[in-house]
Amino acid sequence: MPPLSPILLIQTAFIGDVILATALVEELARTAPEAPLDVLVRRGNEGLLAGNPHIRQVLIWDKKTRKYPNLLRLLGQIRRARYGRVINLQRFASTGFLTAFSGAPERVGFAENPFSRFFTSRVPHVIGDGTHEVQRNLALLGEDALGPASVPPGQEAPYVAVHTNLPRPHLYPTPADEAAAEPYAAVGEYVCLAPTSVWFTKQYPEAKWLELLAALPAGLPVYVLGGPPDAAACERLAAAANRPGLVNLAGRLNLLASAALLRGAVLNYVNDSAPLHLCSAVDAPVCAIFCSTVPAFGFGPLSTFSRLVQHAPGLTCRPCGLHGHARCPLGHFRCALEIDTMQLLAAFADARALRTSA
Repeated sequence: MPPLSPILLIQTAFIGDVILATALVEELARTAPEAPLDVLVRRGNEGLLAGNPHIRQVLIWDKKTRKYPNLLRLLGQIRRARYGRVINLQRFASTGFLTAFSGAPERVGFAENPFSRFFTSRVPHVIGDGTHEVQRNLALLGEDALGPASVPPGQEAPYVAVHTNLPRPHLYPTPADEAAAEPYAAVGEYVCLAPTSVWFTKQYPEAKWLELLAALPAGLPVYVLGGPPDAAACERLAAAANRPGLVNLAGRLNLLASAALLRGAVLNYVNDSAPLHLCSAVDAPVCAIFCSTVPAFGFGPLSTFSRLVQHAPGLTCRPCGLHGHARCPLGHFRCALEIDTMQLLAAFADARALRTSA
C-alpha cells in the first residue's frame, strides 16, 4: 500500500493561535495517523511544537527580515514537498498565496481569505456567536457535529466552554522543560499569575493585581510568569506587592516550561492572552479575566477547571473590539477597574476545594 501524501497545517499568527492549532494536530493524528504532518509557523513560535510526537517537521517563516523573499522560498519548499492536503488556519493573503499555489490537490481554508477562490474547500469564519476558535478550525476538517456545549457553573451564556467531542490543544513539555519547572512546583500548593498582555485593554491593571495579591492567603507561594518583554512590568508588580513568597519568573522559563509549572498550580490567573491557551493545552486550572474583550469571541479557556471573571452585564461599551487597544477608547477602563477582587478569590476557593477533595 503506497504511503499517504503528507499534510501541511499553516498557522503563522501569534503564540495563542499556534497553541489552539495543536487541537487540529491531535485530531489529524487521530483521523489520519499514517499521513506525515508538517506545520508552518512564524519564526519564534517553533519552540511551542518541540517534542510533539505527531509532527514530522516544523517549517518556519521569518517575517521580520526579508519577509516576502522568504515567503517565495517557502512556496518552493512547499511545492517540492508534494503535500496532498494544505490546511490554512489564517485569513490573510500571504498564507492564502502559499495555499493557493502549493500544488496540493486539496487546499482548505477560510472563505474570508483573499485567495480562497483558489481553494478546493472554504469555510466561513464567524466570530461572536460563542463558537470556540478550536471549533471554527475543526470545521476545516469537515467536523460540524461536536456535541452539545456545557457552561461552567456561574458563567453566563453564550460561552462555549467544553464540548463533548471538542479536542483540546495539546503541548508536550520536554524532560528539560519539566526539570526547569520542577524546583518551583516542588513547594506544594502555589498560584501562578500571568499579568501582562500585548494589548493594554486586555490586561488586568497593576493596581487590581496588587489587590488580589494582598488578599490571597499569606504564605501561599505565587509565581509571576511572562516572556522576556514582560520582565520589567512583572518586576515592577513584584516590587510593589512586597509579598513574601512571590517569585518573578518572567523571562526565566520558556513557554513549555511555563506550561509545566501552570499545570501543577492550585490556580492560574491569566488575561485573555497566550497564557490562557497554555493552560488549556496542559489542562491547568485557570481563572481567565476578560476586560475589553468577551468570551463569546471564542477564545476562552478549555481546561477542565475553568472560571471566567468579567464585568457585570450592562456596560454598553464592552466589547470595544475584537482585539485589544493601546488605551481605553473612552478613557475610563471600567471593564477592568470595576471587576471585584472577590470574584477572583471565589475562583481560588473553588479550585482549592476541588484539589483537596481529589
